Amino acid sequence: MYQASNVYFICGFSAIGGGLFGFDISSMSGVLGTQAYKRYFNNPVSYAQGGITAAMPAGSLVGSLMSSFIADKYSRKVALQISCVLWIIGSILMTAAQNVAMLCVGRVICGLCVGIASSIVPVYQAEIAPKEIRGRVVSLQQWAITWGILIQYFIQFGAAEGIGGGSKDPNQPTAAFRIPWGVQMVPAFILLVGLFFFPYSPRWLASKDRWEEALEVLARLHGKGDLNHPKVLAQYQEIEEALRFEREQATSSLKVLVSPRMLKRVVLGMSIQMWSQLCGMNIMMYYIVYIMEGAQIASPLATASIQYVINVALTLPAIIFLDKWGRRPSLILGSFGMMTWLFISGALQQYYGQPNTDQTRNADNSDITWIVLNNRPVSSAIVACSYLFVATFATTWGPVSWTYPAEIYPSRVRAKAVSLSTASNWFWNMVLAFAVPPLLWNINYKMYYIFGAFNAAAFIHMTLFAPETKGYTLEEMDEVFDSGRPAWKAHKKTSRLDELQREIEAGHLKVSVPLGGQAAAASAAEAEKKAEPTTAATAAPGS
Repeated sequence: MYQASNVYFICGFSAIGGGLFGFDISSMSGVLGTQAYKRYFNNPVSYAQGGITAAMPAGSLVGSLMSSFIADKYSRKVALQISCVLWIIGSILMTAAQNVAMLCVGRVICGLCVGIASSIVPVYQAEIAPKEIRGRVVSLQQWAITWGILIQYFIQFGAAEGIGGGSKDPNQPTAAFRIPWGVQMVPAFILLVGLFFFPYSPRWLASKDRWEEALEVLARLHGKGDLNHPKVLAQYQEIEEALRFEREQATSSLKVLVSPRMLKRVVLGMSIQMWSQLCGMNIMMYYIVYIMEGAQIASPLATASIQYVINVALTLPAIIFLDKWGRRPSLILGSFGMMTWLFISGALQQYYGQPNTDQTRNADNSDITWIVLNNRPVSSAIVACSYLFVATFATTWGPVSWTYPAEIYPSRVRAKAVSLSTASNWFWNMVLAFAVPPLLWNINYKMYYIFGAFNAAAFIHMTLFAPETKGYTLEEMDEVFDSGRPAWKAHKKTSRLDELQREIEAGHLKVSVPLGGQAAAASAAEAEKKAEPTTAATAAPGS
């Protein structure tokens, strides 16, 4: 059976799992302003709407925690296929929802899918990709999320304005929200079927002692099918050495997670995912319609759609250049930028806004308590700050918040540690999804100051504790985090993988690998081996 071998294609296609996350975000923001949704579900606001929105991240929290056990036992690929099945089931329930309870159950099941996929897609991508482009291809997860948000939003926008008399029609049919919720099953079905033609992670295969298959996958990915390609043999040797070292420790993976040397990495990964939520970005995505209603400028749905386009467009430069400019500058500068835009936006609303009283309240702004009335320059500035905030996130924290946690852990605990990091994301996503509607209702502009302060804390945290990881293989992360150097201190980078490859190419290193019961070795002239220092690699298990 055909099996894909292009790294960009594999990682890009698997990122559809991230796209499902984006679809779910827009599946709510696109319907909040429609009369069909408000009428059918009895105009949910504040805690009621918070509960509906929080149902998905609640399911995602559970899904992310269970993801590592599925991925470690059945493989990363099968875990993603299971998530697709859950998404289809949840979408069916959402589409057929007869009441708020049924809608919430559907969103919880969709959340299980998103929790699994958002944890395992970056792990699968990181274990497939070479170090030179790992940041780029893992960032495709974030780009897929932005595309999912954009596509679903415009599907929602088209349905909201094109069905019945439009989103303002008090008798608008429920198809305005049922059709988009049904359409979102399509990408999950495509991913479910397509994954049958994709390889297993070579590092997962090695962890199960399926060494021949691991070598064949490495050869297809990095050596154009050549089992004796120096780069393939170097990667194989590095994986084998790292796995052997981990097994020699004879400690359970759960104990390794809480060991002092690993705990700081686990906390860092969980913190990065936490800050990616507390920065305020997903709130902008979920509740942008409310923000635009408060600014009293143009159509809230149309104005909000520009934000989604910015999110997609400006994630692309980060994908292209992340492996050049690095992870650390993106985290530090991104936090500072987002803090700035939030403080400005909050100040504008504080000094130029007013309570939404009976004299100013109408059918279009009844679900908010603070507005900027008849002041177009200030309203335009608030919208501009929202756009600049999204642009800053898209080029910095968006891609890095998925790339960094997926690459800093050793193979033995990678799936479990990333699942904890992603669980942190979903825990705070759930808390904020539930808390922000009442915050917007009760403290309005002060909410911007709260999220600005979170970004200030993230700026300090990343400056002090997040070292640069670009250019290192997954097996070299121990050197980065256990060197004792401060995070801000640059150090000379030497790659063990590059050294292995040069040794193999020069004929100084022989790597024994399994192949049908016979050893396939890196070719080298015997005279060269005798003339030069020789490093003998231990044969892999099963050879």
